[in-house]
Amino acid sequence: MNVLFLTLLDFQTLDESGIYTDLMREFVSEQHKLYIISPTEKRKQQPTRLIDKGTYKILKLQIGNIQKTNVIEKGITTLTLESKFKQGIKTYFSDVKFDLVIYSTPPITLQKAVSYIQKRDNAKSYLLLKDIFPQNAIDLGMMKKTGVKGLLYKFFRAKEKKLYKQSDYIGCMSQANVDFLMNNNPEIVRQNVEICPNSIEPKVVKLDVERSNNIKLKYNIPLDKTIFIYGGNLGKPQGIDFLIECLESNRNNQNAYFVIAGSGTEFSKLQIALQEGQIENAQLFSQLPREDYEILANSCDVGLIFLDRRFTIPNFPSRLLSYMQASMPVLAATDSNTDIGEVIEEGSFGRWCESGDLQMFNKHVQDLCSNNTRKVMGDNSRLYLEKNYTSKHSYNIIMNHFK
Repeated sequence: MNVLFLTLLDFQTLDESGIYTDLMREFVSEQHKLYIISPTEKRKQQPTRLIDKGTYKILKLQIGNIQKTNVIEKGITTLTLESKFKQGIKTYFSDVKFDLVIYSTPPITLQKAVSYIQKRDNAKSYLLLKDIFPQNAIDLGMMKKTGVKGLLYKFFRAKEKKLYKQSDYIGCMSQANVDFLMNNNPEIVRQNVEICPNSIEPKVVKLDVERSNNIKLKYNIPLDKTIFIYGGNLGKPQGIDFLIECLESNRNNQNAYFVIAGSGTEFSKLQIALQEGQIENAQLFSQLPREDYEILANSCDVGLIFLDRRFTIPNFPSRLLSYMQASMPVLAATDSNTDIGEVIEEGSFGRWCESGDLQMFNKHVQDLCSNNTRKVMGDNSRLYLEKNYTSKHSYNIIMNHFK
Protein backbone atom coordinates (compact mmCIF):
# COMPACT_ATOMS: atom_id res chain seq x y z
CA MET A 1 0.00 0.00 0.00
CA ASN A 2 1.01 3.61 -0.57
CA VAL A 3 0.48 5.32 2.79
CA LEU A 4 0.52 9.08 3.46
CA PHE A 5 0.97 10.34 7.01
CA LEU A 6 0.17 13.97 7.85
CA THR A 7 1.50 15.36 11.12
CA LEU A 8 2.57 18.57 12.85
CA LEU A 9 5.45 16.75 14.51
CA ASP A 10 8.80 18.10 13.29
CA PHE A 11 11.22 15.24 12.59
CA GLN A 12 13.64 14.27 9.82
CA THR A 13 13.99 10.54 10.40
CA LEU A 14 11.95 7.65 11.76
CA ASP A 15 14.92 6.68 13.91
CA GLU A 16 13.55 9.03 16.56
CA SER A 17 11.35 7.57 19.29
CA GLY A 18 7.75 8.66 19.74
CA ILE A 19 4.15 7.58 19.33
CA TYR A 20 4.06 8.58 15.64
CA THR A 21 7.57 7.66 14.50
CA ASP A 22 7.32 4.25 16.19
CA LEU A 23 3.98 3.58 14.49
CA MET A 24 5.27 4.67 11.09
CA ARG A 25 8.27 2.31 11.43
CA GLU A 26 5.77 -0.53 11.63
CA PHE A 27 4.40 0.46 8.22
CA VAL A 28 7.94 0.54 6.79
CA SER A 29 8.83 -2.83 8.31
CA GLU A 30 5.69 -4.33 6.76
CA GLN A 31 6.88 -3.21 3.30
CA HIS A 32 4.38 -0.41 2.75
CA LYS A 33 5.54 2.57 0.70
CA LEU A 34 5.41 5.40 3.21
CA TYR A 35 5.22 9.13 2.53
CA ILE A 36 5.20 11.68 5.34
CA ILE A 37 4.55 15.41 5.53
CA SER A 38 6.31 16.81 8.59
CA PRO A 39 6.41 20.63 8.72
CA THR A 40 9.18 22.92 9.88
CA GLU A 41 8.40 26.35 11.30
CA LYS A 42 9.45 29.54 9.54
CA ARG A 43 11.73 30.58 12.42
CA LYS A 44 14.10 27.71 11.58
CA GLN A 45 14.72 29.29 8.16
CA GLN A 46 14.73 25.94 6.36
CA PRO A 47 13.12 25.83 2.89
CA THR A 48 10.64 23.14 1.89
CA ARG A 49 12.56 20.03 0.82
CA LEU A 50 12.04 16.32 0.23
CA ILE A 51 14.10 13.84 2.24
CA ASP A 52 14.38 10.44 0.52
CA LYS A 53 15.26 7.70 3.01
CA GLY A 54 14.85 4.89 0.50
CA THR A 55 12.10 2.96 2.31
CA TYR A 56 10.19 6.17 3.04
CA LYS A 57 10.09 9.84 2.09
CA ILE A 58 9.58 12.87 4.32
CA LEU A 59 8.42 16.19 2.90
CA LYS A 60 9.73 18.92 5.21
CA LEU A 61 7.13 21.58 4.52
CA GLN A 62 7.85 25.12 5.66
CA ILE A 63 4.90 26.63 7.52
CA GLY A 64 4.48 29.73 9.68
CA ASN A 65 5.32 29.74 13.37
CA ILE A 66 2.82 27.85 15.52
CA GLN A 67 4.67 27.29 18.82
CA LYS A 68 6.16 29.85 21.19
CA THR A 69 4.59 32.72 19.29
CA ASN A 70 1.72 35.17 19.71
CA VAL A 71 -1.93 34.19 19.32
CA ILE A 72 -2.39 36.06 16.04
CA GLU A 73 0.55 34.40 14.28
CA LYS A 74 -0.41 31.00 15.64
CA GLY A 75 -3.97 31.51 14.43
CA ILE A 76 -2.90 32.52 10.92
CA THR A 77 -0.52 29.56 10.67
CA THR A 78 -3.20 27.14 11.87
CA LEU A 79 -5.73 28.42 9.33
CA THR A 80 -3.28 28.18 6.42
CA LEU A 81 -2.06 24.66 7.22
CA GLU A 82 -4.49 22.77 5.01
CA SER A 83 -3.74 24.88 1.94
CA LYS A 84 0.02 24.45 2.45
CA PHE A 85 -0.29 20.68 2.98
CA LYS A 86 -2.54 20.38 -0.08
CA GLN A 87 -0.06 22.33 -2.21
CA GLY A 88 2.82 20.21 -0.90
CA ILE A 89 0.98 17.06 -1.97
CA LYS A 90 0.31 18.50 -5.43
CA THR A 91 3.91 19.62 -5.92
CA TYR A 92 5.86 16.66 -4.51
CA PHE A 93 3.48 13.68 -4.61
CA SER A 94 1.52 14.30 -7.80
CA ASP A 95 2.67 10.99 -9.29
CA VAL A 96 1.79 8.87 -6.22
CA LYS A 97 -1.61 7.23 -5.88
CA PHE A 98 -2.28 6.82 -2.18
CA ASP A 99 -4.31 3.95 -0.74
CA LEU A 100 -4.45 5.24 2.83
CA VAL A 101 -4.00 8.64 4.47
CA ILE A 102 -3.39 8.75 8.23
CA TYR A 103 -3.55 12.00 10.20
CA SER A 104 -3.82 13.07 13.81
CA THR A 105 -5.36 15.82 15.89
CA PRO A 106 -4.11 18.35 16.63
CA PRO A 107 -4.79 20.07 14.33
CA ILE A 108 -8.34 19.76 13.00
CA THR A 109 -7.46 22.10 10.14
CA LEU A 110 -6.06 19.50 7.73
CA GLN A 111 -9.56 18.59 6.60
CA LYS A 112 -9.28 19.95 3.04
CA ALA A 113 -5.90 18.29 2.45
CA VAL A 114 -7.34 14.94 3.53
CA SER A 115 -10.43 15.46 1.39
CA TYR A 116 -8.23 16.22 -1.61
CA ILE A 117 -6.40 12.86 -1.33
CA GLN A 118 -9.66 10.98 -0.82
CA LYS A 119 -11.20 12.43 -3.97
CA ARG A 120 -8.04 12.32 -6.11
CA ASP A 121 -6.97 8.78 -5.27
CA ASN A 122 -10.11 7.21 -3.82
CA ALA A 123 -8.01 6.68 -0.69
CA LYS A 124 -9.25 5.52 2.69
CA SER A 125 -8.66 7.81 5.67
CA TYR A 126 -7.78 7.06 9.29
CA LEU A 127 -7.92 9.73 12.00
CA LEU A 128 -5.80 9.25 15.13
CA LEU A 129 -7.82 11.31 17.60
CA LYS A 130 -5.33 12.63 20.16
CA ASP A 131 -7.00 15.92 20.99
CA ILE A 132 -10.64 17.06 21.09
CA PHE A 133 -10.65 20.69 19.98
CA PRO A 134 -12.29 23.20 20.39
CA GLN A 135 -13.94 21.71 23.51
CA ASN A 136 -10.61 21.55 25.36
CA ALA A 137 -10.24 25.32 24.84
CA ILE A 138 -13.76 25.82 26.24
CA ASP A 139 -12.88 23.73 29.31
CA LEU A 140 -9.84 25.89 30.12
CA GLY A 141 -11.64 29.19 29.53
CA MET A 142 -9.59 30.01 26.44
CA MET A 143 -12.68 30.08 24.21
CA LYS A 144 -16.41 30.66 24.71
CA LYS A 145 -19.53 29.39 22.99
CA THR A 146 -21.21 32.81 23.02
CA GLY A 147 -20.33 36.36 22.03
CA VAL A 148 -17.47 37.30 19.71
CA LYS A 149 -15.34 34.37 20.90
CA GLY A 150 -18.31 32.16 20.16
CA LEU A 151 -17.90 32.85 16.44
CA LEU A 152 -14.40 31.37 16.61
CA TYR A 153 -15.75 28.36 18.47
CA LYS A 154 -18.47 27.78 15.88
CA PHE A 155 -15.91 27.99 13.06
CA PHE A 156 -13.61 25.39 14.60
CA ARG A 157 -16.52 23.20 15.70
CA ALA A 158 -17.74 23.09 12.10
CA LYS A 159 -14.21 22.13 10.99
CA GLU A 160 -14.11 19.41 13.62
CA LYS A 161 -17.42 17.91 12.49
CA LYS A 162 -16.30 17.93 8.84
CA LEU A 163 -13.11 16.11 9.79
CA TYR A 164 -15.04 13.42 11.66
CA LYS A 165 -17.57 13.05 8.83
CA GLN A 166 -14.96 12.50 6.13
CA SER A 167 -12.82 10.12 8.19
CA ASP A 168 -13.46 6.52 7.18
CA TYR A 169 -12.12 5.34 10.53
CA ILE A 170 -11.43 7.12 13.81
CA GLY A 171 -9.00 5.67 16.35
CA CYS A 172 -9.51 6.95 19.91
CA MET A 173 -7.04 6.75 22.79
CA SER A 174 -9.38 5.00 25.22
CA GLN A 175 -12.98 3.91 25.80
CA ALA A 176 -13.81 7.22 27.48
CA ASN A 177 -12.69 8.98 24.29
CA VAL A 178 -14.96 6.75 22.21
CA ASP A 179 -17.92 7.45 24.49
CA PHE A 180 -17.32 11.22 24.53
CA LEU A 181 -16.98 11.36 20.76
CA MET A 182 -20.20 9.45 20.14
CA ASN A 183 -22.22 11.29 22.80
CA ASN A 184 -21.28 14.67 21.35
CA ASN A 185 -21.32 13.68 17.67
CA PRO A 186 -24.18 11.20 17.28
CA GLU A 187 -24.11 11.58 13.50
CA ILE A 188 -20.84 9.59 13.35
CA VAL A 189 -21.25 5.95 12.31
CA ARG A 190 -20.41 3.96 15.46
CA GLN A 191 -18.83 1.09 13.52
CA ASN A 192 -16.16 3.50 12.22
CA VAL A 193 -14.94 4.40 15.72
CA GLU A 194 -12.56 2.21 17.73
CA ILE A 195 -9.81 2.30 20.33
CA CYS A 196 -6.37 2.76 18.79
CA PRO A 197 -4.29 3.82 21.80
CA ASN A 198 -1.11 5.83 22.16
CA SER A 199 1.67 3.31 21.65
CA ILE A 200 5.42 2.90 21.31
CA GLU A 201 7.99 0.29 20.40
CA PRO A 202 9.20 -0.52 23.92
CA LYS A 203 12.94 -0.31 24.47
CA VAL A 204 14.80 -2.51 26.90
CA VAL A 205 15.66 -0.28 29.86
CA LYS A 206 18.45 -1.66 32.02
CA LEU A 207 19.12 0.30 35.18
CA ASP A 208 22.82 0.95 35.69
CA VAL A 209 23.01 1.73 39.41
CA GLU A 210 26.40 3.46 39.14
CA ARG A 211 25.29 5.73 36.27
CA SER A 212 22.00 6.35 38.04
CA ASN A 213 23.70 7.43 41.25
CA ASN A 214 26.20 9.57 39.36
CA ILE A 215 23.49 11.48 37.52
CA LYS A 216 21.58 12.07 40.75
CA LEU A 217 24.69 13.37 42.46
CA LYS A 218 25.43 15.61 39.45
CA TYR A 219 22.06 17.34 39.90
CA ASN A 220 21.98 17.24 43.71
CA ILE A 221 19.19 14.69 43.88
CA PRO A 222 19.28 12.55 47.05
CA LEU A 223 20.05 8.84 46.84
CA ASP A 224 18.06 7.88 49.93
CA LYS A 225 14.60 9.17 49.03
CA THR A 226 11.79 8.05 46.72
CA ILE A 227 12.12 10.19 43.59
CA PHE A 228 8.88 11.30 41.92
CA ILE A 229 9.39 12.68 38.41
CA TYR A 230 7.20 14.80 36.19
CA GLY A 231 8.48 15.20 32.65
CA GLY A 232 6.76 17.09 29.85
CA ASN A 233 4.67 20.14 29.13
CA LEU A 234 4.03 22.66 31.89
CA GLY A 235 0.99 24.49 30.54
CA LYS A 236 -2.62 25.21 31.45
CA PRO A 237 -3.84 21.68 30.53
CA GLN A 238 -1.64 20.25 33.30
CA GLY A 239 -3.33 22.18 36.12
CA ILE A 240 -0.07 23.53 37.52
CA ASP A 241 -1.82 25.19 40.48
CA PHE A 242 -2.59 21.78 41.96
CA LEU A 243 0.96 20.58 41.28
CA ILE A 244 2.18 23.56 43.31
CA GLU A 245 -0.24 22.67 46.14
CA CYS A 246 1.12 19.12 46.16
CA LEU A 247 4.73 20.28 46.36
CA GLU A 248 3.96 22.75 49.15
CA SER A 249 2.04 20.12 51.09
CA ASN A 250 4.99 17.69 50.88
CA ARG A 251 7.73 20.18 51.68
CA ASN A 252 8.42 18.41 55.01
CA ASN A 253 8.08 14.89 53.68
CA GLN A 254 11.35 13.20 54.63
CA ASN A 255 10.81 10.25 52.29
CA ALA A 256 9.87 11.95 49.01
CA TYR A 257 11.75 14.14 46.52
CA PHE A 258 10.20 15.71 43.41
CA VAL A 259 11.89 16.31 40.06
CA ILE A 260 10.04 18.38 37.45
CA ALA A 261 11.56 18.67 33.98
CA GLY A 262 9.76 20.50 31.21
CA SER A 263 8.72 23.76 29.63
CA GLY A 264 5.54 25.63 28.87
CA THR A 265 3.47 28.71 29.63
CA GLU A 266 3.24 27.92 33.36
CA PHE A 267 6.95 27.25 33.89
CA SER A 268 7.65 30.64 35.45
CA LYS A 269 4.67 30.32 37.82
CA LEU A 270 6.05 27.02 39.07
CA GLN A 271 9.57 28.42 39.33
CA ILE A 272 8.41 31.38 41.44
CA ALA A 273 6.35 29.11 43.71
CA LEU A 274 9.35 26.87 44.41
CA GLN A 275 11.58 29.85 45.17
CA GLU A 276 9.13 31.80 47.31
CA GLY A 277 7.94 28.71 49.13
CA GLN A 278 11.52 27.56 49.77
CA ILE A 279 10.53 24.01 48.87
CA GLU A 280 13.80 22.15 49.30
CA ASN A 281 12.69 18.63 48.38
CA ALA A 282 11.86 19.60 44.78
CA GLN A 283 13.83 20.72 41.73
CA LEU A 284 12.67 22.28 38.48
CA PHE A 285 14.64 21.87 35.24
CA SER A 286 13.85 23.64 31.98
CA GLN A 287 16.41 21.84 29.86
CA LEU A 288 18.80 19.00 30.48
CA PRO A 289 21.23 17.36 28.06
CA ARG A 290 19.27 14.59 26.30
CA GLU A 291 21.47 11.76 27.61
CA ASP A 292 21.36 13.12 31.17
CA TYR A 293 17.57 13.40 31.08
CA GLU A 294 17.11 9.85 29.80
CA ILE A 295 19.37 8.42 32.49
CA LEU A 296 17.63 10.51 35.16
CA ALA A 297 14.11 9.70 33.94
CA ASN A 298 14.88 5.98 33.99
CA SER A 299 16.47 6.27 37.44
CA CYS A 300 13.48 7.74 39.25
CA ASP A 301 10.95 5.76 41.24
CA VAL A 302 7.47 7.08 40.39
CA GLY A 303 6.12 8.87 37.32
CA LEU A 304 3.68 11.78 37.80
CA ILE A 305 0.79 12.83 35.56
CA PHE A 306 -1.26 15.99 36.12
CA LEU A 307 -4.33 17.27 34.27
CA ASP A 308 -6.52 20.29 34.96
CA ARG A 309 -9.62 19.38 36.95
CA ARG A 310 -11.86 21.47 34.63
CA PHE A 311 -11.53 19.15 31.65
CA THR A 312 -14.74 17.59 30.39
CA ILE A 313 -12.88 15.85 27.55
CA PRO A 314 -11.09 12.59 28.42
CA ASN A 315 -7.39 13.28 27.85
CA PHE A 316 -4.94 10.36 27.89
CA PRO A 317 -1.36 11.75 28.04
CA SER A 318 1.27 9.82 26.06
CA ARG A 319 3.73 10.66 28.86
CA LEU A 320 2.34 7.56 30.58
CA LEU A 321 4.18 5.31 28.10
CA SER A 322 7.69 6.50 28.99
CA TYR A 323 7.03 5.76 32.66
CA MET A 324 5.73 2.30 31.80
CA GLN A 325 8.72 1.63 29.56
CA ALA A 326 11.00 2.29 32.54
CA SER A 327 8.96 -0.15 34.69
CA MET A 328 7.82 2.75 36.83
CA PRO A 329 4.61 2.97 38.86
CA VAL A 330 2.44 5.99 38.06
CA LEU A 331 0.68 8.53 40.26
CA ALA A 332 -1.95 10.48 38.30
CA ALA A 333 -3.97 13.48 39.47
CA THR A 334 -6.52 14.31 36.80
CA ASP A 335 -10.08 15.38 36.09
CA SER A 336 -12.81 12.81 36.66
CA ASN A 337 -13.76 12.49 32.98
CA THR A 338 -10.63 10.78 31.71
CA ASP A 339 -10.35 7.04 32.26
CA ILE A 340 -6.56 7.05 32.64
CA GLY A 341 -7.02 6.53 36.39
CA GLU A 342 -9.22 3.49 35.80
CA VAL A 343 -6.63 1.99 33.45
CA ILE A 344 -3.79 2.62 35.93
CA GLU A 345 -5.65 1.08 38.86
CA GLU A 346 -7.18 -1.83 36.91
CA GLY A 347 -3.69 -2.65 35.63
CA SER A 348 -2.35 -2.39 39.20
CA PHE A 349 0.54 -0.20 38.12
CA GLY A 350 -0.17 2.96 40.06
CA ARG A 351 -2.54 5.22 41.92
CA TRP A 352 -5.06 7.88 40.88
CA CYS A 353 -6.79 10.77 42.57
CA GLU A 354 -8.94 13.59 41.32
CA SER A 355 -7.05 16.83 40.75
CA GLY A 356 -7.69 18.97 43.82
CA ASP A 357 -7.91 16.09 46.29
CA LEU A 358 -4.75 16.91 48.22
CA GLN A 359 -5.44 14.46 51.05
CA MET A 360 -5.68 11.51 48.67
CA PHE A 361 -2.63 12.63 46.68
CA ASN A 362 -0.54 12.74 49.86
CA LYS A 363 -1.85 9.32 50.91
CA HIS A 364 -0.71 7.90 47.58
CA VAL A 365 2.70 9.55 47.93
CA GLN A 366 3.23 7.85 51.28
CA ASP A 367 2.06 4.52 49.90
CA LEU A 368 4.44 4.76 46.93
CA CYS A 369 7.38 5.49 49.19
CA SER A 370 7.26 1.81 50.10
CA ASN A 371 9.80 -0.26 48.15
CA ASN A 372 7.56 -3.33 48.12
CA THR A 373 4.62 -1.41 46.65
CA ARG A 374 6.77 0.16 43.93
CA LYS A 375 8.46 -3.07 42.84
CA VAL A 376 5.20 -4.92 42.18
CA MET A 377 3.57 -1.94 40.47
CA GLY A 378 6.67 -1.27 38.38
CA ASP A 379 6.68 -4.83 37.04
CA ASN A 380 2.95 -4.55 36.28
CA SER A 381 3.55 -1.26 34.49
CA ARG A 382 6.01 -2.72 31.99
CA LEU A 383 3.87 -5.82 31.48
CA TYR A 384 0.74 -3.75 30.77
CA LEU A 385 2.67 -1.68 28.22
CA GLU A 386 3.87 -4.77 26.35
CA LYS A 387 0.37 -6.27 26.30
CA ASN A 388 -1.62 -3.20 25.32
CA TYR A 389 0.38 -0.22 24.10
CA THR A 390 2.91 -1.36 21.49
CA SER A 391 3.12 0.24 18.05
CA LYS A 392 2.65 -3.23 16.54
CA HIS A 393 -0.67 -3.42 18.37
CA SER A 394 -1.82 -0.07 16.92
CA TYR A 395 -0.59 -1.01 13.44
CA ASN A 396 -2.66 -4.19 13.50
CA ILE A 397 -5.78 -2.27 14.59
CA ILE A 398 -5.44 0.08 11.60
CA MET A 399 -4.57 -2.60 9.06
CA ASN A 400 -7.38 -4.88 10.22
CA HIS A 401 -9.65 -2.75 8.02
CA PHE A 402 -7.67 -3.65 4.91
CA LYS A 403 -7.43 -7.43 5.21
